[in-house]
Amino acid sequence: MTSTYRAVLLTKKGGPEALELRELPLEPPGPGQVRIRVRATGVGFTDIIMRRGYYPYAPRFPFTPGYEVVGDVEALGPGVTGLRPGQRVAALTVHGGYAEYLTRNAEEFIPVPDGLDDAEVTALILNYVTAYQMIHRFAGLQPGQRALVTGAGGGVGTALLQLLRVAGAEVFGVDSAPKAEAVRAQGATFIDYRKGPFDEAVRALVPEGVDVAFDGIGGANISLCTSAVRRGGQVVSYGFTSAVGRDGGSDNLGTFSGMLALFVGARLRGRRPAFYGITQIYRKDPGPFREDLPRVFQLLAERKVQPLIAHRLPLLSGRAGQELLERGGVRGKIVLLREVPEAA
Repeated sequence: MTSTYRAVLLTKKGGPEALELRELPLEPPGPGQVRIRVRATGVGFTDIIMRRGYYPYAPRFPFTPGYEVVGDVEALGPGVTGLRPGQRVAALTVHGGYAEYLTRNAEEFIPVPDGLDDAEVTALILNYVTAYQMIHRFAGLQPGQRALVTGAGGGVGTALLQLLRVAGAEVFGVDSAPKAEAVRAQGATFIDYRKGPFDEAVRALVPEGVDVAFDGIGGANISLCTSAVRRGGQVVSYGFTSAVGRDGGSDNLGTFSGMLALFVGARLRGRRPAFYGITQIYRKDPGPFREDLPRVFQLLAERKVQPLIAHRLPLLSGRAGQELLERGGVRGKIVLLREVPEAA
């Protein structure tokens, strides 16, 4: 048995150069813990926010990024029951995925059904559970209602489009022209935000406004979403990617003003604001996540959803994955895999 393993460490706040491949000691799992051999992990914008030093749930430097993992149970610590060596499992890790091995408490791991693709399962853990919970636990969306999704061609965006379609909603997806085809392929009406204020485009199609808007951008988008939603409707915000520019800068004022616009401005205009954060909810009570991930596993098994995988990269190429994401234009999820298909 090997005594070391490789992992990508984020050594300090900075650019992609702050990600370094290191060899670390492989420790046995402690009481109540499980060690897995990682099969796959995702690369997301939150990883980049962590690298730039702006994410509240990031551990101290140095640490290994990787918000979600799929892996095989490799070793059980004392007292662990309900899992077995060789079993494929998934977890919402927040960090730790860019590595050959990962050790966490046993209750964090959820068994993965046979026959599902590792990359697609990885996309479900964060992106699809986020979308599922916003639709069903926050918005309580009903069949026949209308929904607006900004950043519709991204990872969570495409998850929202697919799950809203499953829920029987009429959907409008906002993004740039290069992602138009991907948005329309999910059954949504595409709106190009570069051609003018998207709230006006929505109102031209639905004069009374949509029932709910899902926004992962923040900033000025909050006001536009509020205008696109009917009175009494809901604006659900799940991120503020506009607050951190691709050049590495951060507009913290934009973050706070976005929150203010959501929770004060929307309410004053007769809309119901809500902010969703999967990590905050999971840390408070992991029960909903443990209920909802198997539900989206089932939707995947039935092919009612089909995650859009933008890139399949080798497991330890987290730096390359983040660089791709920062350049923009990514359609779907970037996944790092222990075994990358030759055609990938």
